[in-house]
Amino acid sequence: MAGEIPDLHAQERTGTGKGAARAARRAHMVPGIVFGGDVDPLPIQIPYNVLIKKLKDGRFKSTLFNLKVDGHDDVRVICRDVQRDIVQDLPTHLDLMRLRRTTKINLFIPVEFVGEDDCPALTKGGVLTVVRNEVELIVTAGDIPEKLVVDLSGVENIGDTITISSIDLPAGAKPTIDRDFVIANVSAPSALKSDAEDEEEEADADEVPTVGDEEEGGEE
Repeated sequence: MAGEIPDLHAQERTGTGKGAARAARRAHMVPGIVFGGDVDPLPIQIPYNVLIKKLKDGRFKSTLFNLKVDGHDDVRVICRDVQRDIVQDLPTHLDLMRLRRTTKINLFIPVEFVGEDDCPALTKGGVLTVVRNEVELIVTAGDIPEKLVVDLSGVENIGDTITISSIDLPAGAKPTIDRDFVIANVSAPSALKSDAEDEEEEADADEVPTVGDEEEGGEE
């Protein structure tokens, strides 16, 4: 399970309906609701600047949060919707869903690469190119991995690729993409690539006859 689930601080909102929501916005708060988990919905509000920052950080709707509201037990939630003003595109309301430990959710899990010093392909001069530094997985809320580990010590050759099938995923987790996609590859250094391309160009030039050769052949 992930070592640190980020906290999301909110306040309980008094009153519901359009009037209470407008009052919250006038106080520079974004109104919201917490639902699910066989518990009554809880009206909340979050400081506008806090929510804007989290939205700009990205992945807000696919991040698991530990919701902290004074007077209530902490609960794990995930955002299910952020409503926005159609003109200014600013958040006006958000919906958070409580999660049971068995709830299936989509989350982006970071990828960590280990064993670089023992990687034969890298010791031969190869360069590690990371295609995905995180992978979206379907996981259970009670068994969220902190990271996915890629062991490079078994990558033998320059040109080899590491795909999702070569990573040991947690029990019950699976990628949202239904194909064996690439996580990283070990490519030749750019200097070697340039030398190889130059050699190919020189070889091609040697094979192409010059205009003078063609004329001499015609005269004979």
